[in-house]
Amino acid sequence: MEDLKFYKKLKLSKESLIDLLDNEEDFKNVPESWYVIVVDIQNSTNAVKEGNHHQVNLTATGAIISVLNTIRKFQGNIEIPYFFGGDGATFIVPFSHLDKIVQVLDNYRIHIKRKTNLVLRVGQIHVKELDEKNVQLKIAKHQLTEKLSIPIVLGNGLKVAEHIIKSSFKEKNTTSFDESLLNLEGMECRWDEISPHKSQAKVVCLLLDATVEATQSDIYKQVLSQMEKDFGSFENRQPIKNTKLRLDANPKKVLEEMKISLVSNNWMYFLKSWLKTNFGKIYLNLTSSGKQYLKQIGQLSHTFMLDGMINTVFTAEQSKIDNFIAFLDNLEADNKLIYGIHVTHASVMSCYVLDRRTTHSHFVDGTEGGYTSAAKMFKIKKKAAIK
Repeated sequence: MEDLKFYKKLKLSKESLIDLLDNEEDFKNVPESWYVIVVDIQNSTNAVKEGNHHQVNLTATGAIISVLNTIRKFQGNIEIPYFFGGDGATFIVPFSHLDKIVQVLDNYRIHIKRKTNLVLRVGQIHVKELDEKNVQLKIAKHQLTEKLSIPIVLGNGLKVAEHIIKSSFKEKNTTSFDESLLNLEGMECRWDEISPHKSQAKVVCLLLDATVEATQSDIYKQVLSQMEKDFGSFENRQPIKNTKLRLDANPKKVLEEMKISLVSNNWMYFLKSWLKTNFGKIYLNLTSSGKQYLKQIGQLSHTFMLDGMINTVFTAEQSKIDNFIAFLDNLEADNKLIYGIHVTHASVMSCYVLDRRTTHSHFVDGTEGGYTSAAKMFKIKKKAAIK
Protein backbone atom coordinates (compact mmCIF):
# COMPACT_ATOMS: atom_id res chain seq x y z
CA MET A 1 0.00 0.00 0.00
CA GLU A 2 1.30 3.47 -0.94
CA ASP A 3 2.60 5.57 1.93
CA LEU A 4 0.84 8.90 1.32
CA LYS A 5 2.43 10.41 4.41
CA PHE A 6 6.02 9.40 3.59
CA TYR A 7 7.23 13.01 3.52
CA LYS A 8 5.02 14.21 6.36
CA LYS A 9 6.41 11.47 8.64
CA LEU A 10 10.08 12.19 7.89
CA LYS A 11 12.10 13.14 10.93
CA LEU A 12 12.54 16.93 11.11
CA SER A 13 16.23 17.74 11.46
CA LYS A 14 16.86 20.75 13.71
CA GLU A 15 20.64 20.48 13.54
CA SER A 16 22.64 22.70 11.21
CA LEU A 17 22.49 21.91 7.51
CA ILE A 18 26.20 21.08 7.55
CA ASP A 19 25.60 18.55 10.35
CA LEU A 20 22.62 17.10 8.47
CA LEU A 21 24.77 16.53 5.39
CA ASP A 22 27.23 14.74 7.66
CA ASN A 23 24.50 12.26 8.70
CA GLU A 24 23.36 10.61 5.50
CA GLU A 25 21.38 8.05 7.50
CA ASP A 26 18.83 10.85 8.04
CA PHE A 27 18.14 10.78 4.29
CA LYS A 28 15.52 8.31 3.07
CA ASN A 29 14.91 6.95 -0.42
CA VAL A 30 11.81 8.43 -2.03
CA PRO A 31 9.29 5.56 -2.49
CA GLU A 32 9.35 3.94 -5.94
CA SER A 33 5.60 4.49 -6.27
CA TRP A 34 5.94 8.30 -6.09
CA TYR A 35 6.45 10.62 -9.07
CA VAL A 36 8.54 13.68 -9.88
CA ILE A 37 6.67 16.51 -11.62
CA VAL A 38 8.61 19.29 -13.34
CA VAL A 39 7.18 22.64 -14.44
CA ASP A 40 9.49 24.87 -16.46
CA ILE A 41 9.14 28.00 -18.59
CA GLN A 42 10.56 27.38 -22.03
CA ASN A 43 13.04 30.04 -23.21
CA SER A 44 12.83 31.87 -19.89
CA THR A 45 16.17 33.56 -20.64
CA ASN A 46 14.61 35.32 -23.64
CA ALA A 47 11.54 36.27 -21.60
CA VAL A 48 13.78 37.87 -18.97
CA LYS A 49 15.82 39.64 -21.66
CA GLU A 50 12.57 41.10 -23.05
CA GLY A 51 11.78 42.61 -19.63
CA ASN A 52 9.36 39.94 -18.37
CA HIS A 53 11.28 38.74 -15.31
CA HIS A 54 8.41 39.66 -12.98
CA GLN A 55 6.00 37.67 -15.16
CA VAL A 56 8.36 34.68 -15.17
CA ASN A 57 8.59 34.69 -11.35
CA LEU A 58 4.83 35.02 -10.94
CA THR A 59 4.23 32.14 -13.35
CA ALA A 60 6.60 29.85 -11.43
CA THR A 61 5.00 30.88 -8.13
CA GLY A 62 1.57 30.23 -9.63
CA ALA A 63 2.53 26.63 -10.42
CA ILE A 64 3.37 26.06 -6.73
CA ILE A 65 0.17 27.78 -5.59
CA SER A 66 -1.89 25.67 -8.00
CA VAL A 67 -0.49 22.45 -6.52
CA LEU A 68 -0.70 23.55 -2.88
CA ASN A 69 -4.31 24.67 -3.32
CA THR A 70 -5.06 21.31 -4.93
CA ILE A 71 -3.58 19.17 -2.17
CA ARG A 72 -5.40 21.24 0.47
CA LYS A 73 -8.57 19.61 -0.83
CA PHE A 74 -7.26 16.05 -0.43
CA GLN A 75 -8.21 14.09 2.65
CA GLY A 76 -5.46 12.95 4.98
CA ASN A 77 -3.52 16.17 5.49
CA ILE A 78 -0.61 15.14 3.25
CA GLU A 79 2.59 17.09 2.64
CA ILE A 80 4.64 17.07 -0.54
CA PRO A 81 8.16 18.40 -1.10
CA TYR A 82 8.49 21.17 -3.69
CA PHE A 83 11.22 23.48 -4.99
CA PHE A 84 11.00 26.99 -6.48
CA GLY A 85 13.48 27.71 -9.25
CA GLY A 86 12.70 31.26 -10.39
CA ASP A 87 11.48 30.08 -13.81
CA GLY A 88 9.84 26.83 -12.74
CA ALA A 89 9.12 24.40 -9.94
CA THR A 90 9.59 20.73 -9.06
CA PHE A 91 7.30 18.51 -6.98
CA ILE A 92 7.56 14.97 -5.59
CA VAL A 93 4.07 13.49 -5.24
CA PRO A 94 2.38 10.18 -4.38
CA PHE A 95 0.93 8.19 -7.28
CA SER A 96 -2.64 8.39 -5.94
CA HIS A 97 -2.63 12.19 -6.35
CA LEU A 98 -0.60 12.33 -9.56
CA ASP A 99 -3.41 12.52 -12.12
CA LYS A 100 -5.25 15.34 -10.38
CA ILE A 101 -2.11 17.42 -9.84
CA VAL A 102 -0.95 16.96 -13.46
CA GLN A 103 -4.46 17.83 -14.69
CA VAL A 104 -4.40 21.06 -12.67
CA LEU A 105 -0.90 21.97 -13.88
CA ASP A 106 -1.72 21.19 -17.50
CA ASN A 107 -4.77 23.43 -17.22
CA TYR A 108 -2.56 26.12 -15.63
CA ARG A 109 -0.19 25.73 -18.60
CA ILE A 110 -3.06 26.59 -20.97
CA HIS A 111 -4.05 29.57 -18.82
CA ILE A 112 -0.50 30.95 -18.85
CA LYS A 113 -0.19 30.51 -22.62
CA ARG A 114 -3.43 32.44 -23.12
CA LYS A 115 -2.61 35.25 -20.71
CA THR A 116 1.15 35.74 -21.24
CA ASN A 117 2.20 33.68 -24.28
CA LEU A 118 4.82 31.94 -22.12
CA VAL A 119 5.15 28.20 -22.80
CA LEU A 120 5.12 26.04 -19.68
CA ARG A 121 6.66 22.60 -19.97
CA VAL A 122 4.83 20.19 -17.66
CA GLY A 123 5.77 16.55 -17.28
CA GLN A 124 6.20 13.70 -14.84
CA ILE A 125 8.39 10.64 -14.35
CA HIS A 126 8.09 7.61 -12.07
CA VAL A 127 10.66 7.45 -9.26
CA LYS A 128 11.01 3.74 -10.11
CA GLU A 129 12.21 4.74 -13.59
CA LEU A 130 14.85 7.00 -12.02
CA ASP A 131 15.96 4.14 -9.77
CA GLU A 132 16.39 1.98 -12.87
CA LYS A 133 18.72 4.61 -14.29
CA ASN A 134 20.94 4.17 -11.20
CA VAL A 135 20.56 7.72 -9.93
CA GLN A 136 19.82 8.48 -6.31
CA LEU A 137 16.85 10.37 -4.94
CA LYS A 138 17.23 10.65 -1.18
CA ILE A 139 15.39 13.20 0.92
CA ALA A 140 15.46 14.67 4.41
CA LYS A 141 13.46 17.43 6.11
CA HIS A 142 15.35 20.38 7.57
CA GLN A 143 14.30 23.20 9.90
CA LEU A 144 15.75 26.11 7.93
CA THR A 145 14.28 28.86 10.13
CA GLU A 146 12.09 29.02 13.19
CA LYS A 147 8.99 28.95 10.95
CA LEU A 148 10.10 27.14 7.79
CA SER A 149 11.05 23.52 7.18
CA ILE A 150 12.30 22.54 3.73
CA PRO A 151 13.13 19.32 1.82
CA ILE A 152 16.82 18.55 1.28
CA VAL A 153 17.62 16.18 -1.58
CA LEU A 154 20.83 14.29 -2.31
CA GLY A 155 21.38 12.47 -5.58
CA ASN A 156 20.94 13.30 -9.27
CA GLY A 157 17.35 12.05 -9.45
CA LEU A 158 15.67 15.45 -9.84
CA LYS A 159 18.26 16.69 -12.34
CA VAL A 160 17.81 13.58 -14.50
CA ALA A 161 14.02 13.92 -14.22
CA GLU A 162 14.19 17.55 -15.34
CA HIS A 163 16.43 16.69 -18.32
CA ILE A 164 14.13 13.88 -19.49
CA ILE A 165 10.96 15.94 -19.12
CA LYS A 166 12.37 19.04 -20.82
CA SER A 167 13.91 17.12 -23.72
CA SER A 168 10.76 15.07 -24.41
CA PHE A 169 8.25 17.93 -24.04
CA LYS A 170 5.94 18.65 -26.96
CA GLU A 171 3.56 21.58 -26.69
CA LYS A 172 -0.11 20.54 -26.80
CA ASN A 173 -2.98 22.57 -28.19
CA THR A 174 -4.52 25.07 -25.79
CA THR A 175 -8.24 24.64 -26.48
CA SER A 176 -9.34 22.51 -23.52
CA PHE A 177 -9.10 25.05 -20.69
CA ASP A 178 -11.32 24.38 -17.66
CA GLU A 179 -11.90 27.49 -15.56
CA SER A 180 -13.07 25.41 -12.58
CA LEU A 181 -9.60 23.84 -12.27
CA LEU A 182 -7.80 27.17 -11.95
CA ASN A 183 -7.24 28.04 -8.29
CA LEU A 184 -4.64 30.71 -7.58
CA GLU A 185 -6.16 31.88 -4.32
CA GLY A 186 -3.52 33.55 -2.19
CA MET A 187 -1.30 34.81 -5.02
CA GLU A 188 0.20 38.20 -4.21
CA CYS A 189 3.08 40.19 -5.59
CA ARG A 190 2.94 43.68 -4.13
CA TRP A 191 6.42 44.27 -2.73
CA ASP A 192 8.89 46.71 -4.18
CA GLU A 193 12.44 45.58 -4.93
CA ILE A 194 14.11 44.68 -1.62
CA SER A 195 17.51 46.28 -1.05
CA PRO A 196 20.11 44.56 1.14
CA HIS A 197 20.12 45.67 4.75
CA LYS A 198 23.67 47.03 4.41
CA SER A 199 24.11 49.87 1.96
CA GLN A 200 27.29 48.42 0.45
CA ALA A 201 25.93 44.89 0.08
CA LYS A 202 24.83 43.08 -3.06
CA VAL A 203 22.28 40.32 -3.68
CA VAL A 204 23.75 37.06 -4.96
CA CYS A 205 21.92 34.27 -6.82
CA LEU A 206 23.94 31.05 -6.84
CA LEU A 207 23.42 27.72 -8.59
CA LEU A 208 26.00 25.05 -7.76
CA ASP A 209 26.29 21.39 -8.72
CA ALA A 210 28.77 18.77 -7.54
CA THR A 211 30.19 17.02 -10.61
CA VAL A 212 30.08 13.54 -9.03
CA GLU A 213 26.87 12.35 -7.38
CA ALA A 214 28.66 10.42 -4.63
CA THR A 215 30.56 13.54 -3.51
CA GLN A 216 27.54 15.85 -3.14
CA SER A 217 27.33 15.84 0.65
CA ASP A 218 31.08 16.47 1.03
CA ILE A 219 31.23 19.25 -1.60
CA TYR A 220 28.13 20.99 -0.29
CA LYS A 221 29.47 20.87 3.27
CA GLN A 222 32.64 22.58 2.05
CA VAL A 223 30.66 25.25 0.21
CA LEU A 224 28.31 25.93 3.13
CA SER A 225 31.24 26.10 5.55
CA GLN A 226 32.95 28.65 3.30
CA MET A 227 29.73 30.67 3.07
CA GLU A 228 29.53 30.82 6.85
CA LYS A 229 33.19 31.83 7.01
CA ASP A 230 32.81 34.58 4.38
CA PHE A 231 29.26 35.80 5.00
CA GLY A 232 28.24 34.68 8.49
CA SER A 233 25.19 32.67 9.54
CA PHE A 234 22.18 31.96 7.33
CA GLU A 235 20.20 34.60 9.21
CA ASN A 236 22.97 37.16 8.69
CA ARG A 237 23.00 36.68 4.90
CA GLN A 238 19.21 36.45 4.57
CA PRO A 239 18.09 38.99 1.91
CA ILE A 240 14.59 39.51 3.33
CA LYS A 241 14.61 41.85 6.33
CA ASN A 242 11.37 43.39 7.56
CA THR A 243 12.97 46.83 7.85
CA LYS A 244 13.57 46.81 4.08
CA LEU A 245 10.10 45.69 2.97
CA ARG A 246 8.10 48.33 1.12
CA LEU A 247 4.76 47.83 -0.62
CA ASP A 248 4.62 48.91 -4.26
CA ALA A 249 1.27 50.52 -5.08
CA ASN A 250 2.06 50.90 -8.78
CA PRO A 251 -1.15 49.88 -10.64
CA LYS A 252 0.98 47.95 -13.16
CA LYS A 253 2.03 45.56 -10.38
CA VAL A 254 -1.58 44.84 -9.41
CA LEU A 255 -2.52 44.42 -13.09
CA GLU A 256 0.30 41.87 -13.58
CA GLU A 257 -0.90 39.91 -10.54
CA MET A 258 -4.48 39.99 -11.82
CA LYS A 259 -3.38 38.89 -15.27
CA ILE A 260 -1.82 35.71 -13.88
CA SER A 261 -4.26 34.92 -11.07
CA LEU A 262 -7.61 35.44 -12.83
CA VAL A 263 -9.16 34.09 -16.03
CA SER A 264 -10.41 37.53 -17.05
CA ASN A 265 -9.96 41.08 -15.80
CA ASN A 266 -11.98 41.93 -12.72
CA TRP A 267 -11.90 45.62 -11.97
CA MET A 268 -13.40 45.18 -8.50
CA TYR A 269 -10.48 42.81 -7.73
CA PHE A 270 -8.08 45.43 -9.10
CA LEU A 271 -9.59 48.24 -7.01
CA LYS A 272 -9.62 46.19 -3.79
CA SER A 273 -6.03 45.02 -4.32
CA TRP A 274 -4.81 48.52 -5.14
CA LEU A 275 -6.54 50.00 -2.08
CA LYS A 276 -5.19 47.22 0.16
CA THR A 277 -1.68 47.95 -1.09
CA ASN A 278 -2.06 51.70 -0.53
CA PHE A 279 -3.41 51.28 2.98
CA GLY A 280 -1.09 48.37 3.73
CA LYS A 281 1.49 50.64 5.37
CA ILE A 282 -1.00 51.46 8.10
CA TYR A 283 -1.78 47.78 8.69
CA LEU A 284 1.87 46.71 8.65
CA ASN A 285 3.25 49.49 10.82
CA LEU A 286 0.43 50.31 13.23
CA THR A 287 -1.33 47.02 14.00
CA SER A 288 0.02 44.10 16.05
CA SER A 289 -1.05 41.54 13.43
CA GLY A 290 0.62 43.58 10.68
CA LYS A 291 3.87 43.84 12.61
CA GLN A 292 3.76 40.09 13.29
CA TYR A 293 3.20 39.39 9.58
CA LEU A 294 6.20 41.55 8.64
CA LYS A 295 8.36 39.74 11.19
CA GLN A 296 7.30 36.33 9.87
CA ILE A 297 8.00 37.09 6.19
CA GLY A 298 11.77 36.65 6.55
CA GLN A 299 11.21 33.42 8.49
CA LEU A 300 8.92 32.06 5.74
CA SER A 301 10.96 33.13 2.70
CA HIS A 302 12.39 30.47 0.40
CA THR A 303 15.96 31.65 -0.15
CA PHE A 304 17.79 28.31 0.03
CA MET A 305 17.11 25.01 -1.72
CA LEU A 306 19.08 21.83 -2.09
CA ASP A 307 17.46 19.61 -4.71
CA GLY A 308 20.63 17.76 -5.66
CA MET A 309 22.08 21.21 -6.44
CA ILE A 310 22.44 24.26 -4.22
CA ASN A 311 20.10 27.09 -5.24
CA THR A 312 20.28 30.14 -3.00
CA VAL A 313 19.79 33.89 -2.81
CA PHE A 314 21.78 35.82 -0.21
CA THR A 315 23.36 39.20 0.53
CA ALA A 316 27.04 40.01 0.88
CA GLU A 317 29.61 42.74 0.35
CA GLN A 318 31.45 42.68 -2.97
CA SER A 319 34.89 42.04 -1.46
CA LYS A 320 33.58 38.95 0.32
CA ILE A 321 31.77 37.81 -2.83
CA ASP A 322 35.08 38.05 -4.71
CA ASN A 323 36.77 35.91 -2.06
CA PHE A 324 33.99 33.32 -2.26
CA ILE A 325 34.16 33.22 -6.08
CA ALA A 326 37.91 32.54 -5.84
CA PHE A 327 37.13 29.61 -3.53
CA LEU A 328 34.55 28.25 -6.00
CA ASP A 329 36.94 28.74 -8.93
CA ASN A 330 39.51 26.53 -7.21
CA LEU A 331 36.98 23.73 -6.69
CA GLU A 332 35.74 24.15 -10.26
CA ALA A 333 39.30 23.98 -11.61
CA ASP A 334 39.68 20.67 -9.75
CA ASN A 335 36.50 19.45 -11.52
CA LYS A 336 34.65 19.10 -8.21
CA LEU A 337 31.74 21.40 -9.03
CA ILE A 338 30.18 23.70 -11.62
CA TYR A 339 28.51 26.93 -10.59
CA GLY A 340 26.60 29.87 -12.03
CA ILE A 341 26.37 33.16 -10.18
CA HIS A 342 24.51 36.43 -10.67
CA VAL A 343 25.27 39.50 -8.54
CA THR A 344 22.67 42.26 -8.50
CA HIS A 345 21.41 45.22 -6.46
CA ALA A 346 18.18 43.86 -4.93
CA SER A 347 15.87 40.89 -4.52
CA VAL A 348 12.26 40.44 -5.61
CA MET A 349 9.53 38.41 -3.97
CA SER A 350 6.24 36.78 -4.99
CA CYS A 351 3.92 35.43 -2.32
CA TYR A 352 1.30 32.84 -1.37
CA VAL A 353 -0.87 34.31 1.38
CA LEU A 354 -3.94 32.47 2.65
CA ASP A 355 -3.79 33.90 6.16
CA ARG A 356 -1.37 36.65 7.23
CA ARG A 357 -1.25 35.22 10.74
CA THR A 358 -0.59 31.55 10.01
CA THR A 359 -0.43 30.51 6.35
CA HIS A 360 1.91 32.33 3.98
CA SER A 361 5.04 31.55 1.93
CA HIS A 362 7.37 33.84 0.01
CA PHE A 363 9.48 32.98 -3.04
CA VAL A 364 12.62 35.03 -3.54
CA ASP A 365 14.75 35.76 -6.59
CA GLY A 366 17.29 38.42 -7.56
CA THR A 367 16.65 41.38 -9.85
CA GLU A 368 17.97 41.58 -13.45
CA GLY A 369 17.16 37.94 -14.17
CA GLY A 370 18.15 36.41 -10.84
CA TYR A 371 18.26 32.62 -10.96
CA THR A 372 17.68 32.68 -14.72
CA SER A 373 20.82 34.78 -15.24
CA ALA A 374 22.83 32.49 -12.94
CA ALA A 375 21.49 29.49 -14.88
CA LYS A 376 22.69 31.01 -18.16
CA MET A 377 26.28 31.03 -16.84
CA PHE A 378 25.85 27.56 -15.37
CA LYS A 379 24.58 26.05 -18.66
CA ILE A 380 27.48 27.54 -20.65
CA LYS A 381 29.99 26.00 -18.23
CA LYS A 382 28.13 22.68 -18.16
CA LYS A 383 28.11 22.48 -21.95
CA ALA A 384 31.83 23.26 -22.11
CA ALA A 385 32.58 20.57 -19.49
CA ILE A 386 30.74 17.90 -21.50
CA LYS A 387 32.81 18.55 -24.67
